[in-house]
Amino acid sequence: MSSQSLIMWIVIGLVAGWLASFVVGGGGLIRYLISGLIGSFVGGLILQWTGLNIPVASPFIRDVLVSAMGAIVVILIARAVV
Repeated sequence: MSSQSLIMWIVIGLVAGWLASFVVGGGGLIRYLISGLIGSFVGGLILQWTGLNIPVASPFIRDVLVSAMGAIVVILIARAVV
């Protein structure tokens, strides 16, 4: 993984975690990053399992939306467990 890819992954995770915080609350920079990065995997799995497609022209916006959706799911599951 190149350094540019790593930086983009971190930026997408931060933005996704920040967007998820609007829906479920809570926050802090580290919590945004962690929930967004884990959410990117979960969101991708959810879309793959359901066969859904998000028709957005920009790959960056699509990745942020998928990651935010996954981050919301991760946060809700974490709150239900704790």
